[in-house]
Amino acid sequence: MEDNELIYQIALPLLPEVGLHWSKALVWHFGSAGAVFRATKQELLALPHMGERTADALISGRERALERARKEALFIEQHQIKTYWFEDDDYPARLRELPDAPTMIYTMGNIRFEGHWVAIVGTRTPTDRGVQLCHDLVTDLARKLPDITIVSGLAYGIDICAHKAALEAGIPTIIVPAHGLDRIYPAGHRQTAVKALKQGGILTEYMSETQPEKQNFVARKRIVAGLTEATVVIESKDRGGSLITAGLANDYGRDVFAFPGRPSDEIARGCNELIRKNRAALICSADDLIYAMGWEQTSSQQTSLTEALFADLSAEEEAVMNALRQEEDGMHVNAIAEASGLSFPETSSILFGLELKDLVRALPGSRYRAS
Repeated sequence: MEDNELIYQIALPLLPEVGLHWSKALVWHFGSAGAVFRATKQELLALPHMGERTADALISGRERALERARKEALFIEQHQIKTYWFEDDDYPARLRELPDAPTMIYTMGNIRFEGHWVAIVGTRTPTDRGVQLCHDLVTDLARKLPDITIVSGLAYGIDICAHKAALEAGIPTIIVPAHGLDRIYPAGHRQTAVKALKQGGILTEYMSETQPEKQNFVARKRIVAGLTEATVVIESKDRGGSLITAGLANDYGRDVFAFPGRPSDEIARGCNELIRKNRAALICSADDLIYAMGWEQTSSQQTSLTEALFADLSAEEEAVMNALRQEEDGMHVNAIAEASGLSFPETSSILFGLELKDLVRALPGSRYRAS
């Protein structure tokens, strides 16, 4: 057997009968990907819901999976690709939260999983207005938020507009393709992808030699939605693919925003419907997005304000703030009370006072987060 855990990690989802759920369940049960490959049939059958047919398939498919994984490991080494296993400390935190997060992601470029990440998606056939909205949004975000990163899929239309605008503004942009890192699709966007490697990078769950097939385009949308704090939809017909990304972002508890359009415009129907059904908040500018996300102040301004106000906080207020600081995406008031050791009435009163001091921001659904 191999002594390289990376090869086992690459090979695990290649085993017959093993999907995303089984991959993680097997690792959690046996302790590592390597241990899964070393497990006997009897040990495999001890797992709940593991049938004899599945166990036989896992064992018989091991060598073929390992052979393909060795080839991939060589490709990774030759092309300086970085890998992130779902149990690694440096696996992206926001992605780790997803119930269907990939077991492994592969990246090229200069990606730093820090700061504010925003997904920008939309139609493949935007109007001139849509292109301008995208350019202005990215440009203004870059000017007002020095730690902003733009994420999209390199597709025609709004995707490529977002990437190009980010590169022009000098901020990182992350491409999430529907294939491996041995190709660029569409090929006409190769130049943009090459530039993005220096100013961001490419991130995928797919191994090399993976074709950009239809199902991969749908699957990659969950990564676009899950990696980011907010998803912005700029122009979409009533059945646009960007609506799938918006729906996934909603399911993951991420914020979704959309630019409205005229009711008579087919290209605006998807955005208008998201807004009408409260599946997205209406925005008209970067300022609207920044305000809605609570990103108004720069890090330095926020730090100085917090330091000044924290000097006057009571022990109870400090307990609430300490609880909130552990959850960047916010907490329900009940969870805050439990974490701070206070009663519900005490917590509610303290949160109100902290709101007045601009240290806490109220969110929909009785949730709060530190400003």
